[in-house]
Amino acid sequence: MTVYPFLVHVGGFTLTGYGIMMMLGFLVAGWIYSRELRRRGFDSAIAWDSVVLGVIGGLAGSKLYFAISVGHLSAMFARGGLVWYGGLAGGVVAVFAYMWLKKLPFPVLLDAVSPSLAIGYLLGRVGCFMVGDDYGLPSRLPWAMAFPRGAPPSTAINLREQFHVAIPAGALPTQVLTVHPTQLYEIALTFVVFWLLWRWKEHRHAAGWLFGAYLVLSSAERIVAEIFRAKDDRIIGVITVAQILSLALIIVGAFLMRRHSQPPSQSATA
Repeated sequence: MTVYPFLVHVGGFTLTGYGIMMMLGFLVAGWIYSRELRRRGFDSAIAWDSVVLGVIGGLAGSKLYFAISVGHLSAMFARGGLVWYGGLAGGVVAVFAYMWLKKLPFPVLLDAVSPSLAIGYLLGRVGCFMVGDDYGLPSRLPWAMAFPRGAPPSTAINLREQFHVAIPAGALPTQVLTVHPTQLYEIALTFVVFWLLWRWKEHRHAAGWLFGAYLVLSSAERIVAEIFRAKDDRIIGVITVAQILSLALIIVGAFLMRRHSQPPSQSATA
């Protein structure tokens, strides 16, 4: 199957599928978060304040991470370079600062936002698929896809030179290869993460447990997806930087789940 970028031309502007889905991801995540806050007895305006700050902090953190990774601060002003973990760090710093200034209960709000984070990430990966970004290694499986106008195109030379991927024998440099649609893998896996978090949102553990579960599940999903991704940051054999960061977050998440595993009443007296 061959996939082409989704573009919408409005006057002199061009909207990409990624930009559209990123905007939709923030809006849907904010709506779900606001619902959860109302259910828990909080002002839903907290959700939309957090969305605005998360967008600003996320974009800044994502661009800074990308600039540091390529070794050029000027890359912060390039069009591309939106890295998930940098965005997560920047968004967390901005939102945590907001919670601290407002004297809001961190654990309760982190639990409330956990399903929203998963659905926002899912919609972001839909955007990646729509522009042909973050695809996988060469594959001849029935569901493998070609991205002739991807970011970058899935040609043999791009896969070899940009991602250091072994190319199938006999492939011409400009030949567009079919690859694992890792964006779709992540969409499917993240939906499972969202479904589990949504089912567990009324858990009987202390506040903070669900956010720990989010860190464990979402990081495990990323570790699996990275196995099939075309990446240029494999630093220990086939292990990528994202997998190492994901493992660290799994440890943090498991710690939070264990620490907040007792019921709220017991947590208060502990």
